[in-house]
Amino acid sequence: MPVSFLWPALLWGLLLVPAALGVYVWALRRPPRAPLAFPDGSRLAASATAGRRWTRHLPAAFFLFGLAAALAAAARPVAPLPMPADQSAIMLSMDVSGSMRSQDIAPSRMEASKAAAKAFVEALPPRVRVGLTTFGGFAQVVVPPVTDHQRVLDAVDGLGFIRRTAIGEGLIEAVAGLPGRVRPAPDGTMPAQPPGPRPPAVVILLSDGVSNAGIDPLEAAQLAKAQEVTVYTVGVGQPMSSGTWTIGGPMDEETLKEIADVTGGRYFHATSAAGLHDVYRRLARTVGWERRREEVSGMAAGLGALALIAALALGRLVVHPIGV
Repeated sequence: MPVSFLWPALLWGLLLVPAALGVYVWALRRPPRAPLAFPDGSRLAASATAGRRWTRHLPAAFFLFGLAAALAAAARPVAPLPMPADQSAIMLSMDVSGSMRSQDIAPSRMEASKAAAKAFVEALPPRVRVGLTTFGGFAQVVVPPVTDHQRVLDAVDGLGFIRRTAIGEGLIEAVAGLPGRVRPAPDGTMPAQPPGPRPPAVVILLSDGVSNAGIDPLEAAQLAKAQEVTVYTVGVGQPMSSGTWTIGGPMDEETLKEIADVTGGRYFHATSAAGLHDVYRRLARTVGWERRREEVSGMAAGLGALALIAALALGRLVVHPIGV
């Protein structure tokens, strides 16, 4: 239900609105009790002409709307509103293997990915925590999730290259860097989880190749799912037949898709710098904001007050302009 009320019983007060409308219609149809003497006939005629226009009903319409809004506000409405996801933590996990030097995406896959990642961070609400993990043959958390977005932007600028590609390690390290999550032991067992509820967490993993080192990416996806982490994956690069200069083999799209499916995320593929920028901009809107149910009594009351003020002003300026 989009809108609910904390005190729904007070909505019975809305019956006053049709009652007031009935009184207004009755007052319009009631004949005058006695003839009205007025010395200035021209001004009286002008007033009567103005009163016959449809605008003479505007004050009543605004009054009824304001009354309805005030009564609804008294019932304390609650509605879903877009709010910064400041209770969540986001981790960017970026492939920095040698194949990211490929220039099928100008000026290179790495530079295009860095620009898109920076645009993503800049588009996030200030209070949202974001961090950075990189992976090649090994993975490391460069910046843990923080609200100091400039720290993440500076880290993205300083990225270099690492040989080989360990997608699973990049995912595991990113998950372990999130609040309330842990890294599996060397034998694959999970240590004790921190007490209390986990905050919502998201990993955005970008890669351009095939995992050739470390843990199996799909096993890592299961570990992420077990710790309630949603993973969005981004594949970057043009098809191998494009004829542009590339390093390494084709991208493992199927694995990236399955990682996203397993964890409840979504897979994206970008073949240009503009396309990659658009993907990260959409992700910023998706994970940087959330809908929360908030009380909107103040908004309803303010709207009602404005409507009542408008009713008074229109009654003075439109319906009874004599002497203005």
